Amino acid sequence: MKQEESVKQYLIEKLKQEHCLWSYDNDSIHDMPDDVLIELVMLYLDIDEINMLFSIFSYKKMKKAWIENVVAQGERYYNLNYFFAWYYFHAKCPRSYVKAMATRQLNKRLAA
Repeated sequence: MKQEESVKQYLIEKLKQEHCLWSYDNDSIHDMPDDVLIELVMLYLDIDEINMLFSIFSYKKMKKAWIENVVAQGERYYNLNYFFAWYYFHAKCPRSYVKAMATRQLNKRLAA
């Protein structure tokens, strides 16, 4: 548990250095939900930091946050999502998988 918190704090500090948390109040940064942290690290930090996420969160939690928060953004991050699908989530057909997951997320949002 202590290692998890120290890794989270390290990642939050890295995000601050990259100016990714400019819209957050300093007090609320430390209460950031895990899925938001996963999203921001996947979008704005490097592979080493993404690998750190996998050391503190389960594969299932990482994949869920990726699909719901990053893939759902659609075409904007298509190449990045293609890489994540192939490298981290071992999709057999990454391009098709990303497109299917993006469509599924869009349909969920439209149905809600």
